[in-house]
Amino acid sequence: MLRSSIDLGTNTCLLLLGEWDSSTRSVKRVVGDYSTIVRLGEGVDKNRSLGEAPRKRTLDCLKTYAEHVEKAGLDPKDTVAVATSSVRDSNNGAEFFAQIAKETGFQFRLLSGDDEAKYTFLGGLLPGMNPEKCAVIDIGGGSTEFMSITGGQSIDMGSVRFTERFLKSDPATSAEFEACVQATNHLLEPLVQGWRKRVAPGTELVAVAGTATTLAAWQARLPHFDAAKIDQLSLSVKDLYAMATELGKLSVSERARLPGMEAKRADVILAGAIILWRSVEVLGFSSCRISSRGLRYGILGIH
Repeated sequence: MLRSSIDLGTNTCLLLLGEWDSSTRSVKRVVGDYSTIVRLGEGVDKNRSLGEAPRKRTLDCLKTYAEHVEKAGLDPKDTVAVATSSVRDSNNGAEFFAQIAKETGFQFRLLSGDDEAKYTFLGGLLPGMNPEKCAVIDIGGGSTEFMSITGGQSIDMGSVRFTERFLKSDPATSAEFEACVQATNHLLEPLVQGWRKRVAPGTELVAVAGTATTLAAWQARLPHFDAAKIDQLSLSVKDLYAMATELGKLSVSERARLPGMEAKRADVILAGAIILWRSVEVLGFSSCRISSRGLRYGILGIH
């Protein structure tokens, strides 16, 4: 059965068109997989409201996505469309989603951090991965989710949020870099004795979403995004430290020219890299394996 899902986050808007297998509760075949950086959460950490320019970018993107859905023979109103961190933190989200429904047909629902973690875990694992032996980290623009079969946790640290909060110079100063590192460490500390203790020994960490796939594409020196070459690639703590420190020395324009880098992500990739590096090391994993899947795959089976 062909279905469609949308994951609207703080930084990106993702559309998945896929054949859903109800017996295995998984995506049988991908028909279309689209990603657009809309930066809906721009300024939300400070202002607690969705700005006019981010709303326009997002609405334009969703109008295009509605066309993709209709061309596939589906009705936009039947799409499983979810919104996450940036809208949870804003005071005008309901008004914006009423406008989206009117102009595109997409009926958005707001996911809690716990639900976001659950569905990201379900959708993030690649075929053949054992859920009992994997944990998933999803670094978004506004929040980061940590998930395993025993449960998950959402923390308000993300690539857009921490760039706006700490990394204000171009390139970042060493003091800004260190402030971002320390803030990340501080937020991770409760997870060491909490979430991490519930994860079985020998569990592999799987990293999903744009920060992880972009860093993997850079590590592999890919000229353009290729999920087949990114999926299953492993990044060690040493790799992540090297990438974070190198990114910290570069300006945004210099980062944008790196192989595998999406230009619109260049300004927030440093914060994302710091979060991934510190998460892997502080939580006691030796490395993380990359998956191009994520929340949009997990929610496809929701009715």
